[in-house]
Amino acid sequence: MDRIKLIAEKIVRFLKEAKVELKKVTWPTPRQTLASTSVVIIVVIIVSIYLGIVDFGVAKAIRFVLG
Repeated sequence: MDRIKLIAEKIVRFLKEAKVELKKVTWPTPRQTLASTSVVIIVVIIVSIYLGIVDFGVAKAIRFVLG
């Protein structure tokens, strides 16, 4: 029983400390979130197109070499 009580106290202490830390966080505005999300999506699209082109080129080169 003492062990369960100790674990419960640790959990409660952790949750209280987490709540205090979350109050210190500077949360982004919806506009900032949208801007950041847009940048991430654009970068993902650009990188995926680049990797697709490289993959296509490498596949063509391998087919050419191997016949």
